[in-house]
Amino acid sequence: MAPAGPSSVRRQCRRCLYWIPVLFIFIIVCWSYYACVIQLCIVTMENIGEKIVCLIAYHFFLLLFVWSYWKTIFTSPMNPAKDFHLSYSDKEILEREPRGESQQDILRRMAKDLPVYTRTMSGAIRYCDRCQLVKPDRCHHCSVCDKCILKMDHHCPWVNNCVGFSNYKFFLLFLAYSLLYCLFIVATDLQYFIKFWTNGLPDTQAKFHIMFLFFAAAMFSVSLSSLFGYHCWLVCKNRSTLEAFRAPVFRHGTDKNGFSLGFSKNLRQVFGDERKFWLLPVFTSLGDGCSFPTCLVNQDPEQASTPTGANTATKSIENHPFPAKPLRESQSHLLTDSQTWNENNGNSEKGKLGMSNPGLTIENET
Repeated sequence: MAPAGPSSVRRQCRRCLYWIPVLFIFIIVCWSYYACVIQLCIVTMENIGEKIVCLIAYHFFLLLFVWSYWKTIFTSPMNPAKDFHLSYSDKEILEREPRGESQQDILRRMAKDLPVYTRTMSGAIRYCDRCQLVKPDRCHHCSVCDKCILKMDHHCPWVNNCVGFSNYKFFLLFLAYSLLYCLFIVATDLQYFIKFWTNGLPDTQAKFHIMFLFFAAAMFSVSLSSLFGYHCWLVCKNRSTLEAFRAPVFRHGTDKNGFSLGFSKNLRQVFGDERKFWLLPVFTSLGDGCSFPTCLVNQDPEQASTPTGANTATKSIENHPFPAKPLRESQSHLLTDSQTWNENNGNSEKGKLGMSNPGLTIENET
């Protein structure tokens, strides 16, 4: 076997370094377990009933925290389906063409039957040179993982993983349960922390663990509450972290609320339809990660438009911007809860024809 080259060694070293933040969290949790269970509950607490309640509640929050953290770390990010990858012949054709409009013509032809409706800032088809694929909507290339991630939110060093479509629910639950874990420790430790400063605790090593445990839990609670609150806001708006910083570009232009379907549907898109699984770190998100319903309904500008009212109404139905390949049932039904395409054929379609921009209509949010 040939010896590994310098680049391979550097790559392995980087992979090891990426685990340092996770190792740091692991050490903090192990120490907090010792400080809270052994030093606080068993050694310091005198009331038996208080000990039992605190130990049961502590292990309950710890279990949910560790379970969601584990799922966030070890759930592999989903990559685009084979339909989005270029075939060998398409790659050859694309490589022969000079960069510019000729390549875009080829990419537009390749993406014609794909559910792709977002564009680059310049209006071009979103294409990844490294992965050699047409990027699905909300998909981005991660420079750390070196691959395209479906509905990429961000690459999180604290979990050493990309947070995206496959583990975003787990990441939210990890933030929620880690916050509850820290708040529980703060609430339990508060009275003994006060006794520490009033000299009400015996002079043992437990008092120092109690003091540092309170400070650490309070510090993490502040940072986690702000981060969790921010991601709750993102879920309500149906945006990723990347989309919050740079709004997605559609055929008609930039729209930061393009994927928002209303609070209820946005929530269900991440957590699923069955509420009994919402608080458990099991995958229940709707869809396949490659296509997403939008609140935008605009005609395909590449199709010829018709001047008459009846023909335009028919055309708008035929050329709706939802995938040529149908969404999975769990995802597509989000579009039909409050409004269906058949209902749009009536009086609402006449109202659309009178708009100043007949190529753009907005579906009502609920």
